[in-house]
Amino acid sequence: MLARGAAVRGGGLLRRAGAPGRGLRTSPAARGGMPSWVIDRYGRNEVLRFARNMALPAIRFPNEVVIKVHAASLNPIDLSMRSGYGATALNMKRDPLKLNSEENEFPLTLGRDVSGVVMECGLSVSYFKPGDEVSFKPKCLSHTEAASLPYVGLTAWSAINKVGGLNQKNCGGKRLLILGASGGVGTFAVQLGKAWGAHVTAVCSSDASTLMKELGADDVIDYKSGNLEEQLKILPLFDFILDNVGGATEKWALDLLKKWSGATYVTLVTPFLINMDRLGVADGMLQTGVTIGSKTLKHLCKGVHYRWAFFMPSGPCLDEIAELVNSGKIQPVIDQVFSFSEVPKAFLKLEGGHARGKTVINVINKK
Repeated sequence: MLARGAAVRGGGLLRRAGAPGRGLRTSPAARGGMPSWVIDRYGRNEVLRFARNMALPAIRFPNEVVIKVHAASLNPIDLSMRSGYGATALNMKRDPLKLNSEENEFPLTLGRDVSGVVMECGLSVSYFKPGDEVSFKPKCLSHTEAASLPYVGLTAWSAINKVGGLNQKNCGGKRLLILGASGGVGTFAVQLGKAWGAHVTAVCSSDASTLMKELGADDVIDYKSGNLEEQLKILPLFDFILDNVGGATEKWALDLLKKWSGATYVTLVTPFLINMDRLGVADGMLQTGVTIGSKTLKHLCKGVHYRWAFFMPSGPCLDEIAELVNSGKIQPVIDQVFSFSEVPKAFLKLEGGHARGKTVINVINKK
């Protein structure tokens, strides 16, 4: 989150909570105000506002912690949310009884990723204590590096493992295709596939080909050097496709999969939140269910699996990612680092596209 203090709610980074009864645990300098970048309305970059003394988040539930943020990173979804994408679902999560209340909605702090130090712990939190670097940060990484991993790492993990069914035991020798491989999720997915022993084909522009090779990709395809579909058709069929691009790609990508072998196509580009914003919660979920159901059945009849994937918070998965980082099998890929005062510039950088990894905010000017 783009603030120097942030509440992290249970079920995500928090796990292994113990029994209540030890009281609120607080670091010596936990209270006070914090500077933060917020928005008071949806729009383009001009809606970003620097607030000098926002109230620190208070722990409301026993499985929450408050983190002093050392570094944060931006993701494409933050650009979309700045313009109002996902507002219906976000407001429902905040308070189901105030779906249309602007007072409840703003000011809104954007951001998905943080690396920092625990300041306070709720009653039932035993896995963390004040002073811990969350969650838990690999010792070999700076806060700036660590902040680049959680959202993209868990999104890729969700797509490949939770939805795609691949893991370190069954991935060896499988052929993986990563469409949109040079972004945050793509660079992580390439490394995860290689860490689990797969043959990985990465699709990106030519200026990212060196990076893809450094990350371990076996084949690198330049989508600008000709018809991408034709370039991929001459390769052996794939066991798994991760699509970070969507759009017209979905119309032909599934034909690249091995038929009747359990091969799976997973896309991260879905209409779920768009449907909710456009149609409301009930009708949006209904439309989403109809869409995914019809597409799944259509492609199942052709011998391949069609799936959607989303970011899934998970403490145990973050621990597994940390182990892969500590073993040298996965490394952060950072495109550019900005200071906390340069948050609007960071948004503009991300908005320009063609990122090679993550855009990171150094919040307190320390590594």
